[in-house]
Amino acid sequence: MAFSLESTLTRAWTRRGPLALALLPLALPLRALAALRRALFRAGLLHSERLPVPVVVVGNIFVGGTGKTPLTIWLVQQLRAAGLRPGVISRGHGAAAGAAPREVLPGSRAGDVGDEPLLIAARGACPVVVGRRRAEAGRYLLALHPDVDVLVADDGLQHYALQRDVEIVLFDGRGTGNGWTLPAGPLREPPSRRRDFTVVNAPHVTPALAAAVGGAPWRMVLAGEFAERLADPGVRVPLAALRGKRILAAAGIGNPGRFFAMLRAAGLEVAEMPLPDHHDFRDDPFRAVLAEIILVTEKDAVKCRQLENINGDPRLWVVPVGAQIDAALAAKIVEKCRGCPTA
Repeated sequence: MAFSLESTLTRAWTRRGPLALALLPLALPLRALAALRRALFRAGLLHSERLPVPVVVVGNIFVGGTGKTPLTIWLVQQLRAAGLRPGVISRGHGAAAGAAPREVLPGSRAGDVGDEPLLIAARGACPVVVGRRRAEAGRYLLALHPDVDVLVADDGLQHYALQRDVEIVLFDGRGTGNGWTLPAGPLREPPSRRRDFTVVNAPHVTPALAAAVGGAPWRMVLAGEFAERLADPGVRVPLAALRGKRILAAAGIGNPGRFFAMLRAAGLEVAEMPLPDHHDFRDDPFRAVLAEIILVTEKDAVKCRQLENINGDPRLWVVPVGAQIDAALAAKIVEKCRGCPTA
C-alpha cells in the first residue's frame, strides 16, 4: 500500500498535473515554515553546533535516491588520496530510533545501523557513526577516532543544528521534477537554495537539466563492470559474460530504474523487480523466481548477506558501482576544507 502511494506521488511529481495542483495549497505553508526554520538558525535563535574539524555535507533536495551513497564513498576516497583522514556521520535509515550514536563495525546489523552506513564503512574503509543528532554523532566519532580531520555528513542538508563548511547538493536525471516542494512536488527545498557544489548523476547533463538544478553542475556517472557472487565475493565475472542468461534484476533503492538502465547499457536483457527503498528482504522475494541469475545492488546485498534464508542462494550476484566524477571537483573540495577555520 505504502509503495503504491509512493509510486503514485512519484508519477504526479513529474509534471504539474491535477494531483500536484491539488496538493499545492499544502506546499506553500510547508515551504514558508522551512524558510522560517533556516532563518532562525542563521539568526542564532536556534542552536547550531560547530565541530572542531571541517564538515562536508552531501545531500539532496529531491526526495528519494539520487546516488548519495556512491558520491559519499567517492568523496571519502578522494579526501584520503589528498592526505586527509575522513570519517562519516549518518542518520542511518532503519537504525534503532532514539538510540545513542553507535559506530558501524564489520559485524553490525543493518537493522541497527542502516544499510547505507554499512556499505559506506565497507567501501570507504573509514570510521562511520550513525545517530539521529548529527553533531552528537560527530563528537562521538571524533572521540573514538581523534586522528580524523574531516567529517562527511551523509544526507544532512536540512540538519541545520550541525554547522557545515561545504555543502554538496546531488540531483539525478529527473532534475527538479515539476519544480514544486513537498507535497505538491518532489523537492524538500527550492532549487534556489544555496550550496557550494552541485552534482548531477546522469549520463548527460543537458542545458535544460543544468538550468533546472542550477549551481554550474558537475556530472557524475555510476559505472558497474562486473558482478560478484553474493555468497563468495571473491568470485567475479564481467557483466558482458552474463549476456544471454535468464536474469532478474532487483533493486530496493530510491530510483530502481537507474540500476536497470545501467544493466541494459551493458548489453543484458533483464526482468525488473523494483522494491521499496531500504527493503529489508526478510520475506524472501526470490523464492518463487525462475531465473538463472539474480542481480542486486550493493545496498541490497549488505542486508541479503545477513539473512540465512537468502545468503546461500547461488543465483544471487551483486553489481558494485563506482562514481566517476571530474577529479577537479575533489581538488576544489579539498581546497575548501583546508581553508576552513577549523582545519
